[in-house]
Amino acid sequence: MDGSTPRRWWALGAVNLSVLAVSLDGTVLSVAQPTLSSALDASQSDLVWFSSGYLLVLAATVLPVGLIGDRYGRRAVLLSSLVLFGLGSALCAYAGSVAMFLGGRLLQGLAGAGITVMALSALVVLFDEEERPKAVGIYQAASFIALPLGPILGGWMLSRFWWGWVFLINVPIVVVALVIGFLLIPESRSTQRPGLDPVGTAASALGLAVMTYGLVRAGDHGWGSPDALMATAAGVLVLAGFVWWEHRLGACPGGQPLVDPRLLRPSRFLWGSVLAALAGLVMIGVLFTLPQYFQGVQGTGTLGSGLRLLPLIAGMVVGAGLASRLAVGIGLRLTIMLGFLVLAAGLAAGAATSPGSAIGFTATWTALVGAGSGLALSAATAAALAGLSADRSGTESALVQAFNKTGAPLGTAITGSVLVAAYHSHLGSDHLPAAVAAQARTSLYEGTTAARDAGLPGLVHTIQSAFVDGMSVAFLTGVAIALAGAVVALVALRERGSRASDERPLAEEGIVDAVAH
Repeated sequence: MDGSTPRRWWALGAVNLSVLAVSLDGTVLSVAQPTLSSALDASQSDLVWFSSGYLLVLAATVLPVGLIGDRYGRRAVLLSSLVLFGLGSALCAYAGSVAMFLGGRLLQGLAGAGITVMALSALVVLFDEEERPKAVGIYQAASFIALPLGPILGGWMLSRFWWGWVFLINVPIVVVALVIGFLLIPESRSTQRPGLDPVGTAASALGLAVMTYGLVRAGDHGWGSPDALMATAAGVLVLAGFVWWEHRLGACPGGQPLVDPRLLRPSRFLWGSVLAALAGLVMIGVLFTLPQYFQGVQGTGTLGSGLRLLPLIAGMVVGAGLASRLAVGIGLRLTIMLGFLVLAAGLAAGAATSPGSAIGFTATWTALVGAGSGLALSAATAAALAGLSADRSGTESALVQAFNKTGAPLGTAITGSVLVAAYHSHLGSDHLPAAVAAQARTSLYEGTTAARDAGLPGLVHTIQSAFVDGMSVAFLTGVAIALAGAVVALVALRERGSRASDERPLAEEGIVDAVAH
């Protein structure tokens, strides 16, 4: 496609619609779980697997899907994945059993891998280095919109219509994305068909799936869970073996590794991917915590919780939109660092939240958190994409997504573990009635319900205050992570005076800078 034609921006619309369908599905599921429990007679374990099964399939297939796109055509994989995602959504909507619903979710996980990887790959193919940061900002902003839209739309639909409609809503989005994508997204594939690398493909799939499982278990049961620690450690070991194998295969004459080993060394690509995952990790932690605060402490419903997330999402959209302009003005390194600093400032303010904090205060600091995360995430993603070649953009975009997809459960695991530990510490359950204490240690919701049922409104405030104290500690942990991200951006992405001098050693590694500094 001609780089001067505006058609590529319309093609970006198809890409954004595709990712919106995937993002919307995940957020809708979070508010539909109570309904699914009743409609499908699903246990708590079943509900966990509705989400975990999706994540495991997605994590295991991102790199193989990228390879398929490079070999057989990236647009074909994107459009095929959209069809599969629509079918999976319909299967979930009409499921009459837990097994059928889970099958639909697993199909959506496979399709979600194809959609997210090929969407990111399309940014590399459609846009040059100068325009790519702007395209990434638009792409990220569109993705962020699904975060409040899912709970708002899902809560409204569940209160008025048959529950299956919250999954069928994906179908028209998929159809529109299919039509626009078919008409406007050009087909692309590697000029030389890449090798299959069965060992690397199997190792990446197994390692990512096992590590993701461990992180999900840590988020649900804490880091003290033996299976969480064992699975996470096993996944890391397998992935370390994958990196070793890719370097070994790449050094062999005629070897065709799944991933260019040069991308696995310290470089703008690697650090950009890590920093994008780090920003996403902190943001996922905030999104994990805030709905519990809004609903369990301030007493809002699902719809009210979604509305209170709007300042956060607005900040993310603004931050993503500013990323490309700031990158051109001050450089990617300082833009990413600034994003992490704004994120840290917002979280520091959020740590001062109390059970009775006014909406205005909450809206202000959440908007700051959103702006910082949007700025850091978009600029870091642009830095990572700058290291990709259009010829292998499928597999290499999949590597970026592999970092992102493991960052989400890691963020939940870290934030959840810190929050629960601090919550239990501040709860002082020794001073609570035994029945209330047991329920309070299980969850905020069960604790406050038990206190109300026992006619002890004073204990409701005690439990809520303990949760807010735990939330503050979790946010301060996020501050530390964000500050670490700022330092990494400053040191690892250091610029040496000029674009030419900065680019020369990277060019030797096949890495190209993203923005003219």
